[in-house]
Amino acid sequence: MQLKPVTRKSLSDAVFEQLSSEIVHGRMVPGAPLPSERTLCDLLRVNRGAVREALKRLSQAGLITIQHGGGAKVLDYKQSGNLDLLTRLLFRSDGTIDLQVARSAMEMRAAMAPDIARLCARRRQPEHIHQVFELVAAMAARPDDLPALQILALQFWDVLVEGSGNIAYQLVFNSLREAYERLRELLVEVLGTELRDLASYRAIAEAVQRQDDLSAAAVARALMEQGSTAIFQLIAAIEDENQEGE
Repeated sequence: MQLKPVTRKSLSDAVFEQLSSEIVHGRMVPGAPLPSERTLCDLLRVNRGAVREALKRLSQAGLITIQHGGGAKVLDYKQSGNLDLLTRLLFRSDGTIDLQVARSAMEMRAAMAPDIARLCARRRQPEHIHQVFELVAAMAARPDDLPALQILALQFWDVLVEGSGNIAYQLVFNSLREAYERLRELLVEVLGTELRDLASYRAIAEAVQRQDDLSAAAVARALMEQGSTAIFQLIAAIEDENQEGE
């Protein structure tokens, strides 16, 4: 293991972050016993309360199982984890991006978006109609400002997912957004074609207004395809470059 003494203010947060990183990056394998609370206290130079709180969070995240008697074992997070791990998995311990995780996040984004738009059109309330048209107008006012368009597009999807009335989509969207925020500046140029497609954003807003769920889904699918294609091409190019460098 590569644990370091903790010096941060929130001791339990720091313990949780170090241990979860060890697990998700494979330095603590499934089935392996976790060091005892006393050993962790000594290694990390924290009190037992911070260690216990961190272990509780690790258990809730599906990373470990705490057995009777206080022992703990590492779980296979692919079988027991949840979407809270997505952002942590996105970045390796050396700070580089895990391209497979990035691809997975984009694939989920592309799969969810059409149904979110469909449900919003079917269930929309007057406030949702007003909000999406306001956002489309704001995007039209700044057609060449990609960072601004990126923020407005996120707000547009915020409204759609709220209007979908689907709490499961809302929670998944929150996790995807957290991961996306970590990459937002890196992706702004890559997603340029999607972000500049004002006609599609307007078409989705109009479909929501008239409760045309099929049109909303179809336009959203085509819109996501633009961004997904660009991202997948970038990932493939990086993978090819990495293979050539080996």
